[in-house]
Amino acid sequence: MTEIKKSTIFTAVNKSSNMVFLIMRIKICGLFRDEDIDYVNEARPDYAGFVFAKSPRQVSTAMAQYLRFRLANDIIPVGVFVNAPINMIIELYQNGVISMAQLHGNEDESYITQLKRLSLTTIRQTRTPEIKVIKAITLNTLKNIPANADYILLDSSAGSGKTFDWKQLKSIKFAKPWFLAGGINIKNIDQAMELKPFAIDVSSGAETDGLKDRKKIMDLVAAARRK
Repeated sequence: MTEIKKSTIFTAVNKSSNMVFLIMRIKICGLFRDEDIDYVNEARPDYAGFVFAKSPRQVSTAMAQYLRFRLANDIIPVGVFVNAPINMIIELYQNGVISMAQLHGNEDESYITQLKRLSLTTIRQTRTPEIKVIKAITLNTLKNIPANADYILLDSSAGSGKTFDWKQLKSIKFAKPWFLAGGINIKNIDQAMELKPFAIDVSSGAETDGLKDRKKIMDLVAAARRK
């Protein structure tokens, strides 16, 4: 499997048929039940999100730790925060509960610098890598992207579950790999992938009546995998 332009889509070749198909990275966010972990372990998205900010999907640190250690090792756990104490994120990272931090508040370059610095530690003569940071923005805050964020996430607003005018994105050149979020579901995921983000981020679009839906998760990941 060969990656194209690093920040967009994977290309895979079926050797038996010489057919080329596209594979998009996908994140299923807002996991908070045992069943949610069962569903993503079966579907195998690239990322799984645990929300620590105030939300119907909010998890405690203890519950997140329990769910994380039921999560398949090849799925990257992401913690979602809004102006959280840095020490809280560091503890979750160093305990292996999360591998990345997704920030939806007023976190600036100074905050991210401190977060990254404190994430570096040496345990049993092994130095942990610096935490990777996804900074959530909207079209109105494009000029305020912290330079030290590793990724950006485009959303209509924090966890709104609503789409915005994606046509505006076609004329924007992003300097960082970017996630597309906000109202993505099985009906519009193809349209979202045409924009060639680094990854698709889905939460409410993978739910029925506010709870994660196995079939929707399976269908969304399959759509991203083009199977």
